[in-house]
Amino acid sequence: MGPAAPPGPWPPRSAYLHIPFCHRRCFYCDFAVVPLGDKADGASSGSIARYLEQLLAEIAAAPEGPPLSTVYVGGGTPSMLTPAQLGQLLAALRARFGLAPGAELSLEMDPASFDQVRLAGYLAAGVTRVSLGGQSFDDAVLERLGRRHRRADLLQAAAWLAAAQRRGDLASWSLDLIQGLPGQDLAAWDAQLAQAIAQGPPHLSVYDLIVEPGTVFERLERRGQLDLPDADLAADLMEHTGRRLAAAGYGHYEISNYAWPGHASRHNRVYWSGAGWWGFGLGATSAPWGERLARPRTREAYGAWLEQQRGAEGVAGATGPGAAAAAGEAAGEALAGMPFDERVLVGLRRREGVRLERLAAAAGLGAAELASLLERWRPYRERGLLRAEGGRWRLSDPEGLALSNAVLRELLEWWEERDGRDRPGD
Repeated sequence: MGPAAPPGPWPPRSAYLHIPFCHRRCFYCDFAVVPLGDKADGASSGSIARYLEQLLAEIAAAPEGPPLSTVYVGGGTPSMLTPAQLGQLLAALRARFGLAPGAELSLEMDPASFDQVRLAGYLAAGVTRVSLGGQSFDDAVLERLGRRHRRADLLQAAAWLAAAQRRGDLASWSLDLIQGLPGQDLAAWDAQLAQAIAQGPPHLSVYDLIVEPGTVFERLERRGQLDLPDADLAADLMEHTGRRLAAAGYGHYEISNYAWPGHASRHNRVYWSGAGWWGFGLGATSAPWGERLARPRTREAYGAWLEQQRGAEGVAGATGPGAAAAAGEAAGEALAGMPFDERVLVGLRRREGVRLERLAAAAGLGAAELASLLERWRPYRERGLLRAEGGRWRLSDPEGLALSNAVLRELLEWWEERDGRDRPGD
């Protein structure tokens, strides 16, 4: 038995498990991943077996908590695990916390990593929702992204998931796409959206390409070999996405996420609503009582970190004075350990927006400080991109959400200037 959880009004009811293994690293990826080669899978890889032992030990050492309402297994390529290996992880969560009736159990899957037999095994293990990493329906684009699968693989995988949902074996599934890719124009992107809609996914995640440091794309950009859409075209692509998917019946409930009624990701809404969650595995982030803890991103460092926790009171960052204080100070306010700017940033990503004045008061900001932020936002307010409605501030859809980066950048710059003024000696 692990230690008891510290007191607090927001015990975590969600867990994220990170499976870092993949066949190859995509050219845009900066996640904590461990490429094993195209032939590897959970049945044959000693690296995966050893990692699962560590992950199971971390789960077993976690503080007690209530039954989990959502579980998300991400990566990497979690569908490199065998159904039996995935079943082990879910059994460990069930033994440590329990799973609430109707819990949402999500698994990320790569189109080239499974067949119908493997899919049936995952569903039998308890998976209720699949997130399919398609990214594009264009073979040439997939090659330039460094993806292993091709269009035919994506179409086949989507057909299997749609059939499983029709049979009632799968509650929901999502398809990921990337917009703003090199050389992409509005017509090419519209064709991608049309193909995605035709597959009938109840949920779509549409991510803007971000060129991260240390990636192949970052090196290409430095050499001038990455023809990315300019800011105006990028905004047009996002705005077009919102209108196209709205016409197809998808609600835009978060900047990058669209869903049919009843199919929004319950687990992802935990992050955006400010509720706490458990995180397990290499590179995973947890925030059980408001204070975030990021685990090491390499196998060696993660193993050393786990050794340091042996004999300690639970998983670091889940218990102890800092977390207990955050829980006590929260007094009903989620993520008390998160600074004001992060809370607003997360809130503005959601369709329902954020109660700005309430958050400012909880952070101890005065009326003059809040007025200075609103002044920074005045151009967006005058254009109707940022609105105050029903006590909440939110970005308009789709125009405001398409320009969200500019609004959020103003917030971060304002906070950095304020933070600098508040430092002693500055």
